[in-house]
Amino acid sequence: MRAAALHSAAGALLLTALVAAPAAGTPPTPPEGRARTSPEGRGTAVAAARAAAKGIEFGACPDAEDLPGAMKCGTVQVPLDYARPDGTLIPLTVSRVEATHRDPGNSKRRVPRQGSLVYNPGGPGGSGLYFPLIGLVPEWKRIAAAYDLVGYDPRGVGRSAPLSCQDPKHFVKAPSNSPSHPSESYKRERIAQARAYARGCAERSGSALRHYHSLNNARDLHVLRAALGEEKLTFMGASYGTYYGALYASLFPGHVRRMVFDSAVDPDPAHVWYRNNLAQSLAFESRWTDVREWIAQHDDVYGLGATPQAVLRSYERARAQLAAEPAGGVVGPSQLQRAFLQAAYYDDYWPHRARALSEYLKGRPQQLIGQAGPVREFAAEAENSHAVYTAVECNDAPWPTSWRTWDRDNTRIARVAPFETWDNAWTNLPCAFWPAPRRRPLDVRTAPGELPPTLILAAERDAATPYEGALELRRRLAGSVLVTERDAGSHGIGGASNACVNRHLEAYLLQGRLPGRHTACAPHPQPRPTDRVREAARRLR
Repeated sequence: MRAAALHSAAGALLLTALVAAPAAGTPPTPPEGRARTSPEGRGTAVAAARAAAKGIEFGACPDAEDLPGAMKCGTVQVPLDYARPDGTLIPLTVSRVEATHRDPGNSKRRVPRQGSLVYNPGGPGGSGLYFPLIGLVPEWKRIAAAYDLVGYDPRGVGRSAPLSCQDPKHFVKAPSNSPSHPSESYKRERIAQARAYARGCAERSGSALRHYHSLNNARDLHVLRAALGEEKLTFMGASYGTYYGALYASLFPGHVRRMVFDSAVDPDPAHVWYRNNLAQSLAFESRWTDVREWIAQHDDVYGLGATPQAVLRSYERARAQLAAEPAGGVVGPSQLQRAFLQAAYYDDYWPHRARALSEYLKGRPQQLIGQAGPVREFAAEAENSHAVYTAVECNDAPWPTSWRTWDRDNTRIARVAPFETWDNAWTNLPCAFWPAPRRRPLDVRTAPGELPPTLILAAERDAATPYEGALELRRRLAGSVLVTERDAGSHGIGGASNACVNRHLEAYLLQGRLPGRHTACAPHPQPRPTDRVREAARRLR
């Protein structure tokens, strides 16, 4: 999220005024704290000792025909319920590429191994199984020389006891239209859908549903560390991965070697997850403005308008046309919005989305259909990811159970931030009707000297994880250092296109060296329209 919009005095006051405290709902489970005297704490110790003794047998990966041979896969068993470590076990599928030991700058120099670097890309519901292949990318080769790169599917995801809440054939609905300012009848329709979705999660998973939450993800990480034969964990989490990484740091500080928090979630228990999502809706409006400003700067290429307001009019004209006649029968206004929401996450998408919109308004819809249309062969994967997202966020914390609270807060936010607000609300609304017990979020906090120094990376204008989250995490983890990419908003900046950020990431992971104080990097260059698009625009003039 971008600080300038949400975390100005006006933005902070607006958010405070709009958000009521979440309703209590089901009596919460008290946090276990760090003493590990709870049944879950003792069960985690049992499971970790068992995993350390057994290890992981790595071999060929599932569907390995499309993967480089260096990547191997295995499984580690974790308790479904840590209070019952000898009860039901579920497998976590783990992937690894061993350290290359080759210095990219000097092929004759052998680099010593520093252990395993475990990564999570976020979500909840994201798969990290293919992360080890990142070592093939130039920005990661020095890290890949020193570390075994380890990814995995968290519980519920992909090949790790996958969750499902509905038939995947019914999950992808296209074309569709989600109004920015919904009518009362449309709201009633979405409420009914949210109730049905929550009920479907319970029917498909039964009593197991309650065990898919962030505290168990942190405990699973502890067991995975032990199974890898590491006494202390080196971990990099992006987005949601920063949240359960922070839980791990609070629960197991003595087992942390190095931790990188890239695009940090606000861990304040009062903000997890209802308020965080409202804050996200506000921030996406500002990031949507950034997208339109860039398109306007290149009006000579795209012809969508020379001001952000003019670009918005072009976008709204496309929405109206798609509502009347979906492109290819599959791209309606909702599909268009989701395509541009992706551009709000990553500015690499800006040229592609602008070009597709421009072409569509000229009567050539093929690019828009290709970029925004549903990919039905991935419907099962998308449904699974969404099911895990819903289960984890709903289980993690109390949510308002009164529709009046949701309606009031989102209606007021949508007046100033219509781009994403209601779609965000509909995504999370099943939590209002969730059948499993809600938990009280752990108060993430470490005392000076309790945790090794950790590195936080944040883009100042990131909308998916507001910049305030990085500031809050820095306050809560003693000894942490924040590196900010100024005036930039791509989500997940470590090992990407900013050389300054990458220098700090490498210095920390390879040498344990952090800046002496919190520091900032200049923004990475904004994307450019492709030469092919520019040349085509010149020919059309």
